[in-house]
Amino acid sequence: MIPLSAYIAMNKYLLFQAGIGMTANTFLLLFHTLTFLLNHRPKLTDLTTCHLAFVHIALLITVLFLFSPDLFESLNFWNDFKCKTLFYMSRVMRGLSICTTCLLSIIQAITMSPHTSWLAQFKYKSTHFIFYFFFFIWFLCLCFSTSMIFHTVATSNVTQTRLMVLTKYCSFSPISPSIMGLMFMMTTSRDIFLIGVMLLSSVYMVILLLRHQRRSQHLHSTSLSPRSSPEKRATQTILLLVSFFVVMYWVDFIISSSSLILWTYDSVILGAQSVVVNVYATVSPFVLVSSDKRIVNMLHNILWK
Repeated sequence: MIPLSAYIAMNKYLLFQAGIGMTANTFLLLFHTLTFLLNHRPKLTDLTTCHLAFVHIALLITVLFLFSPDLFESLNFWNDFKCKTLFYMSRVMRGLSICTTCLLSIIQAITMSPHTSWLAQFKYKSTHFIFYFFFFIWFLCLCFSTSMIFHTVATSNVTQTRLMVLTKYCSFSPISPSIMGLMFMMTTSRDIFLIGVMLLSSVYMVILLLRHQRRSQHLHSTSLSPRSSPEKRATQTILLLVSFFVVMYWVDFIISSSSLILWTYDSVILGAQSVVVNVYATVSPFVLVSSDKRIVNMLHNILWK
Protein backbone atom coordinates (compact mmCIF):
# COMPACT_ATOMS: atom_id res chain seq x y z
CA MET A 1 0.00 0.00 0.00
CA ILE A 2 1.15 3.49 -0.83
CA PRO A 3 1.25 5.78 2.23
CA LEU A 4 -1.46 8.41 2.19
CA SER A 5 1.13 11.09 2.99
CA ALA A 6 3.08 10.24 -0.20
CA TYR A 7 -0.09 10.51 -2.28
CA ILE A 8 -1.01 13.89 -0.75
CA ALA A 9 2.54 15.22 -1.15
CA MET A 10 2.62 14.14 -4.81
CA ASN A 11 -0.70 15.83 -5.52
CA LYS A 12 0.40 19.05 -3.82
CA TYR A 13 3.61 19.11 -5.84
CA LEU A 14 1.73 18.50 -9.09
CA LEU A 15 -0.65 21.36 -8.36
CA PHE A 16 2.24 23.65 -7.43
CA GLN A 17 4.09 22.66 -10.60
CA ALA A 18 1.00 23.29 -12.71
CA GLY A 19 0.47 26.71 -11.14
CA ILE A 20 4.06 27.81 -11.80
CA GLY A 21 3.98 26.45 -15.35
CA MET A 22 0.66 28.08 -16.21
CA THR A 23 1.87 31.47 -14.94
CA ALA A 24 5.10 31.33 -16.97
CA ASN A 25 3.37 30.06 -20.12
CA THR A 26 0.64 32.71 -19.85
CA PHE A 27 3.28 35.45 -19.67
CA LEU A 28 5.09 33.96 -22.69
CA LEU A 29 1.82 33.63 -24.63
CA LEU A 30 0.76 37.23 -23.94
CA PHE A 31 4.16 38.66 -24.89
CA HIS A 32 4.38 36.81 -28.20
CA THR A 33 0.71 37.46 -29.00
CA LEU A 34 1.28 41.21 -28.58
CA THR A 35 4.45 40.94 -30.66
CA PHE A 36 2.48 39.15 -33.35
CA LEU A 37 -0.35 41.73 -33.32
CA LEU A 38 1.91 44.81 -33.26
CA ASN A 39 4.52 43.55 -35.70
CA HIS A 40 3.51 43.58 -39.37
CA ARG A 41 6.10 40.90 -40.15
CA PRO A 42 6.15 38.53 -37.17
CA LYS A 43 8.81 35.84 -36.94
CA LEU A 44 7.83 32.23 -37.46
CA THR A 45 9.39 31.49 -34.08
CA ASP A 46 6.99 33.97 -32.43
CA LEU A 47 3.98 32.16 -33.86
CA THR A 48 5.34 28.75 -32.93
CA THR A 49 6.26 29.85 -29.41
CA CYS A 50 2.70 31.22 -28.99
CA HIS A 51 1.30 27.86 -30.00
CA LEU A 52 3.66 25.95 -27.71
CA ALA A 53 2.75 28.16 -24.73
CA PHE A 54 -0.99 27.71 -25.41
CA VAL A 55 -0.60 23.93 -25.66
CA HIS A 56 1.31 23.79 -22.37
CA ILE A 57 -1.30 25.94 -20.61
CA ALA A 58 -4.04 23.55 -21.74
CA LEU A 59 -1.92 20.55 -20.70
CA LEU A 60 -1.32 21.95 -17.22
CA ILE A 61 -5.01 22.84 -16.79
CA THR A 62 -5.86 19.16 -17.21
CA VAL A 63 -3.44 18.36 -14.39
CA LEU A 64 -5.23 20.80 -12.09
CA PHE A 65 -8.61 19.19 -12.74
CA LEU A 66 -7.41 15.58 -12.74
CA PHE A 67 -5.41 15.75 -9.51
CA SER A 68 -7.57 18.19 -7.54
CA PRO A 69 -10.75 16.46 -6.30
CA ASP A 70 -12.38 19.82 -5.54
CA LEU A 71 -11.83 21.12 -9.09
CA PHE A 72 -12.86 17.80 -10.61
CA GLU A 73 -16.12 17.74 -8.64
CA SER A 74 -16.79 21.40 -9.47
CA LEU A 75 -17.40 20.45 -13.11
CA ASN A 76 -21.13 19.79 -13.35
CA PHE A 77 -20.95 16.85 -15.74
CA TRP A 78 -21.08 13.09 -15.44
CA ASN A 79 -17.83 11.66 -14.08
CA ASP A 80 -17.50 9.41 -17.12
CA PHE A 81 -17.68 12.41 -19.46
CA LYS A 82 -15.19 14.38 -17.35
CA CYS A 83 -12.70 11.49 -17.28
CA LYS A 84 -12.89 10.93 -21.03
CA THR A 85 -12.61 14.64 -21.82
CA LEU A 86 -9.71 15.39 -19.48
CA PHE A 87 -7.59 12.37 -20.38
CA TYR A 88 -8.31 12.85 -24.09
CA MET A 89 -7.33 16.52 -23.82
CA SER A 90 -4.17 15.56 -21.92
CA ARG A 91 -3.11 13.06 -24.61
CA VAL A 92 -3.87 15.51 -27.44
CA MET A 93 -1.82 18.28 -25.79
CA ARG A 94 1.10 15.95 -25.19
CA GLY A 95 1.09 15.10 -28.89
CA LEU A 96 0.88 18.78 -29.84
CA SER A 97 3.78 19.55 -27.50
CA ILE A 98 6.15 17.18 -29.30
CA CYS A 99 4.91 18.32 -32.74
CA THR A 100 5.38 22.02 -31.91
CA THR A 101 8.81 21.47 -30.38
CA CYS A 102 9.82 19.62 -33.54
CA LEU A 103 8.50 22.51 -35.66
CA LEU A 104 10.44 25.01 -33.54
CA SER A 105 13.68 23.12 -34.14
CA ILE A 106 13.02 22.96 -37.90
CA ILE A 107 12.29 26.69 -38.11
CA GLN A 108 15.48 27.53 -36.22
CA ALA A 109 17.49 25.24 -38.51
CA ILE A 110 16.02 27.08 -41.51
CA THR A 111 16.83 30.45 -39.90
CA MET A 112 20.44 29.37 -39.29
CA SER A 113 20.97 27.88 -42.77
CA PRO A 114 23.31 29.76 -45.14
CA HIS A 115 22.04 31.33 -48.36
CA THR A 116 23.63 28.57 -50.40
CA SER A 117 21.62 25.88 -48.62
CA TRP A 118 18.44 24.47 -50.13
CA LEU A 119 16.72 25.32 -46.82
CA ALA A 120 17.30 29.02 -47.52
CA GLN A 121 14.37 29.03 -49.94
CA PHE A 122 12.01 28.62 -46.97
CA LYS A 123 13.39 31.61 -45.05
CA TYR A 124 11.21 34.24 -46.63
CA LYS A 125 8.05 32.24 -47.13
CA SER A 126 4.76 33.75 -46.02
CA THR A 127 3.76 33.05 -42.43
CA HIS A 128 0.36 31.80 -43.66
CA PHE A 129 1.69 28.29 -44.24
CA ILE A 130 2.39 27.92 -40.51
CA PHE A 131 -1.35 28.07 -39.77
CA TYR A 132 -1.97 25.22 -42.21
CA PHE A 133 0.69 23.23 -40.40
CA PHE A 134 -0.98 23.95 -37.04
CA PHE A 135 -4.30 22.73 -38.47
CA PHE A 136 -2.60 19.56 -39.71
CA ILE A 137 -0.94 18.67 -36.38
CA TRP A 138 -4.17 19.38 -34.47
CA PHE A 139 -6.04 17.02 -36.81
CA LEU A 140 -3.28 14.42 -36.46
CA CYS A 141 -3.18 14.55 -32.65
CA LEU A 142 -6.98 14.56 -32.31
CA CYS A 143 -7.15 11.41 -34.43
CA PHE A 144 -4.24 9.64 -32.71
CA SER A 145 -5.78 10.14 -29.27
CA THR A 146 -9.33 8.89 -29.92
CA SER A 147 -8.64 5.61 -28.11
CA MET A 148 -8.62 7.54 -24.82
CA ILE A 149 -12.34 8.31 -25.30
CA PHE A 150 -13.28 4.64 -25.50
CA HIS A 151 -11.02 3.23 -22.80
CA THR A 152 -11.16 5.90 -20.09
CA VAL A 153 -14.05 5.39 -17.68
CA ALA A 154 -15.31 6.66 -14.35
CA THR A 155 -14.30 4.20 -11.65
CA SER A 156 -17.61 4.41 -9.78
CA ASN A 157 -19.64 3.58 -12.91
CA VAL A 158 -17.90 0.30 -13.74
CA THR A 159 -17.84 -3.00 -11.88
CA GLN A 160 -14.95 -4.63 -13.77
CA THR A 161 -12.13 -5.95 -11.63
CA ARG A 162 -9.32 -5.50 -14.18
CA LEU A 163 -9.54 -1.72 -14.34
CA MET A 164 -6.28 0.21 -14.23
CA VAL A 165 -6.93 2.93 -11.64
CA LEU A 166 -5.57 6.28 -12.83
CA THR A 167 -6.98 8.79 -10.35
CA LYS A 168 -9.53 8.83 -7.55
CA TYR A 169 -12.38 9.07 -10.08
CA CYS A 170 -10.98 7.73 -13.37
CA SER A 171 -9.73 4.36 -14.59
CA PHE A 172 -8.60 2.67 -17.77
CA SER A 173 -10.65 -0.26 -19.02
CA PRO A 174 -8.96 -3.43 -20.38
CA ILE A 175 -7.78 -3.33 -24.01
CA SER A 176 -7.40 -6.27 -26.35
CA PRO A 177 -3.74 -7.07 -27.18
CA SER A 178 -4.24 -6.34 -30.89
CA ILE A 179 -5.73 -2.89 -30.29
CA MET A 180 -3.11 -2.10 -27.65
CA GLY A 181 -0.35 -3.16 -30.05
CA LEU A 182 -1.79 -0.99 -32.83
CA MET A 183 -2.12 2.05 -30.55
CA PHE A 184 1.39 1.55 -29.23
CA MET A 185 2.88 1.15 -32.72
CA MET A 186 1.12 4.22 -34.17
CA THR A 187 1.93 6.55 -31.27
CA THR A 188 5.51 5.33 -30.89
CA SER A 189 6.18 5.55 -34.65
CA ARG A 190 4.91 9.14 -34.70
CA ASP A 191 6.97 10.14 -31.68
CA ILE A 192 10.17 8.44 -32.84
CA PHE A 193 9.83 10.09 -36.27
CA LEU A 194 9.41 13.54 -34.70
CA ILE A 195 12.27 13.00 -32.25
CA GLY A 196 14.43 11.84 -35.16
CA VAL A 197 13.63 15.05 -37.06
CA MET A 198 14.45 17.11 -33.95
CA LEU A 199 17.78 15.36 -33.52
CA LEU A 200 18.67 15.77 -37.21
CA SER A 201 17.87 19.49 -37.13
CA SER A 202 19.84 19.81 -33.87
CA VAL A 203 22.91 18.11 -35.39
CA TYR A 204 22.60 20.39 -38.43
CA MET A 205 22.49 23.51 -36.21
CA VAL A 206 25.49 22.33 -34.19
CA ILE A 207 27.47 21.82 -37.40
CA LEU A 208 26.54 25.33 -38.59
CA LEU A 209 27.55 26.86 -35.25
CA LEU A 210 30.90 25.06 -35.22
CA ARG A 211 31.57 26.07 -38.82
CA HIS A 212 30.70 29.69 -38.06
CA GLN A 213 32.89 29.69 -34.97
CA ARG A 214 35.82 28.17 -36.86
CA ARG A 215 35.49 30.75 -39.63
CA SER A 216 35.37 33.58 -37.11
CA GLN A 217 38.48 32.36 -35.32
CA HIS A 218 40.27 32.04 -38.64
CA LEU A 219 39.50 35.67 -39.44
CA HIS A 220 40.62 36.79 -35.94
CA SER A 221 37.64 39.12 -35.73
CA THR A 222 35.69 39.48 -32.51
CA SER A 223 32.98 41.38 -34.31
CA LEU A 224 32.18 38.31 -36.36
CA SER A 225 32.06 36.02 -33.37
CA PRO A 226 28.66 34.38 -32.96
CA ARG A 227 29.09 34.36 -29.17
CA SER A 228 26.55 37.10 -28.56
CA SER A 229 24.55 36.90 -31.78
CA PRO A 230 20.76 36.48 -31.49
CA GLU A 231 20.95 33.51 -33.87
CA LYS A 232 23.37 31.66 -31.63
CA ARG A 233 21.34 32.38 -28.48
CA ALA A 234 18.15 31.20 -30.17
CA THR A 235 19.86 28.09 -31.50
CA GLN A 236 21.30 27.20 -28.10
CA THR A 237 17.84 27.63 -26.59
CA ILE A 238 16.25 25.26 -29.10
CA LEU A 239 19.04 22.72 -28.63
CA LEU A 240 18.51 22.86 -24.85
CA LEU A 241 14.74 22.44 -25.23
CA VAL A 242 15.11 19.52 -27.64
CA SER A 243 17.65 17.75 -25.42
CA PHE A 244 15.49 18.25 -22.33
CA PHE A 245 12.35 17.09 -24.13
CA VAL A 246 14.02 13.92 -25.46
CA VAL A 247 15.23 12.94 -21.99
CA MET A 248 11.81 13.56 -20.40
CA TYR A 249 10.07 11.71 -23.24
CA TRP A 250 12.09 8.52 -22.80
CA VAL A 251 11.61 8.53 -19.03
CA ASP A 252 7.85 8.87 -19.58
CA PHE A 253 7.98 6.19 -22.28
CA ILE A 254 9.66 3.69 -19.94
CA ILE A 255 7.17 4.32 -17.13
CA SER A 256 4.04 4.18 -19.32
CA SER A 257 5.22 1.13 -21.31
CA SER A 258 6.03 -0.81 -18.15
CA SER A 259 2.63 0.04 -16.67
CA LEU A 260 0.74 -1.06 -19.79
CA ILE A 261 2.69 -4.31 -20.11
CA LEU A 262 2.21 -5.20 -16.44
CA TRP A 263 -1.29 -3.61 -16.40
CA THR A 264 -0.65 -2.01 -13.07
CA TYR A 265 -0.76 1.59 -11.99
CA ASP A 266 -0.88 3.28 -8.64
CA SER A 267 -1.33 6.89 -7.67
CA VAL A 268 2.36 7.54 -6.99
CA ILE A 269 3.48 6.01 -10.32
CA LEU A 270 0.88 8.10 -12.15
CA GLY A 271 1.94 11.16 -10.18
CA ALA A 272 5.62 10.57 -11.00
CA GLN A 273 4.78 10.14 -14.67
CA SER A 274 2.73 13.34 -14.64
CA VAL A 275 5.64 15.21 -13.04
CA VAL A 276 7.94 13.96 -15.81
CA VAL A 277 5.46 14.88 -18.56
CA ASN A 278 4.63 18.29 -17.13
CA VAL A 279 8.15 19.32 -16.15
CA TYR A 280 8.88 20.17 -19.79
CA ALA A 281 5.72 22.28 -19.99
CA THR A 282 6.81 24.04 -16.78
CA VAL A 283 10.51 24.57 -17.56
CA SER A 284 10.32 25.43 -21.28
CA PRO A 285 8.76 28.93 -20.86
CA PHE A 286 11.53 29.93 -18.42
CA VAL A 287 14.16 28.79 -20.91
CA LEU A 288 12.47 30.69 -23.75
CA VAL A 289 11.97 33.85 -21.65
CA SER A 290 15.55 33.91 -20.33
CA SER A 291 16.99 33.59 -23.84
CA ASP A 292 14.78 36.23 -25.49
CA LYS A 293 16.60 39.56 -25.34
CA ARG A 294 13.36 41.48 -25.98
CA ILE A 295 11.72 40.02 -22.88
CA VAL A 296 14.87 40.38 -20.76
CA ASN A 297 15.19 44.07 -21.72
CA MET A 298 11.51 44.69 -21.03
CA LEU A 299 11.69 43.08 -17.59
CA HIS A 300 14.90 44.96 -16.84
CA ASN A 301 13.26 48.28 -17.72
CA ILE A 302 10.20 47.49 -15.58
CA LEU A 303 12.19 46.35 -12.55
CA TRP A 304 14.81 49.09 -12.61
CA LYS A 305 12.66 52.13 -13.46
